[in-house]
Amino acid sequence: MTVTTNRSGISNRLLDLVPAAPAQQSRKDFTSDQEVRWCPGCGDYAILATVQGFLPDLGVARENIVFISGIGCSSRFPYYLQTYGMHSIHGRAPAIATGLATSRPDLSVWVVTGDGDALSIGGNHLLHALRRNVNLKILMFNNRIYGLTKGQYSPTSEVGKITKSTPFGSLDRPYNPVSLALGAEATFVGRSIDSDRAHLTSVLRAAAEHPGTAFVEIFQNCNIFNDGAFDPLKDRTSRDDVTLRLVHGEPLLFGAEGDKGVRRAADGSLEIVSADSPGILTHDAAAADPSLAFALSRITGDTHGVTPVGIFRNVDAPTYDEALNRQITDARERQGEGDLMSMISGGETWTID
Repeated sequence: MTVTTNRSGISNRLLDLVPAAPAQQSRKDFTSDQEVRWCPGCGDYAILATVQGFLPDLGVARENIVFISGIGCSSRFPYYLQTYGMHSIHGRAPAIATGLATSRPDLSVWVVTGDGDALSIGGNHLLHALRRNVNLKILMFNNRIYGLTKGQYSPTSEVGKITKSTPFGSLDRPYNPVSLALGAEATFVGRSIDSDRAHLTSVLRAAAEHPGTAFVEIFQNCNIFNDGAFDPLKDRTSRDDVTLRLVHGEPLLFGAEGDKGVRRAADGSLEIVSADSPGILTHDAAAADPSLAFALSRITGDTHGVTPVGIFRNVDAPTYDEALNRQITDARERQGEGDLMSMISGGETWTID
């Protein structure tokens, strides 16, 4: 099934349901009157500013945009946006968003979640939203700690992490959110950094244009309980040497002088070599086979001394909500509207005297 979509990921055949956006929308139009209540210096401020500045570019009226969150510091997000929103249940935001996206395909639906909310209690809901390819966008703020509950280790905390709940060090191996999303066959997977506004905006724009589930991991600093977790990726003196920027169609090169690259090793994994080595790979985010994207997700600062950011995968596939609504339409054409009471009392039912 081929579906043509506009920039917000909404099917063009549904555009007649969407009221036209005002001719000129600005960040102010998407900023609510609520006082922003995060700790001073929190990375969430930078993400909020980027999203508020990006939303006017969608060309969608604010009353046709919905942000749904779970529980956690990131989940305050809907209060600060002048759109529709729901501060929902711990870990269940993807499930609630799925219901909304399938029943109201005229809306642009976004999920805001954190590493604890999405990957711990919400892990199962996240996986199913990704594999179904529901037409929604999931922004996962990853600070590698539980911030709202005051500093316990999270599903992305490193082994040995000393926290209030792991005074002798965490024993859990952390999730790699991008690997997890690619393993669930997500059709769009990206990663960016809270303080890199230009890069984050470009990834969000691509996510908005994608029809289906778009998953974006955002490295977000918690300056109270896990300060400096991503400093090497932000420091001007080090970031070029430790950041691999993924650009579709371009060679996988990095370094302040572009002197390092990525190629296949003899065992099939990826390795870091000098840029003039033979076999430097070219990034293909549109490849139907996600194996290279997954291999790139296994490159980390701990294992390879470099962290990839950008769009790992961006492929077209049928969306769940389009298929579901088509199925309902086809059933109605074959069988008519049907009668609820006859359905309830029909089949294997009986009366007890």
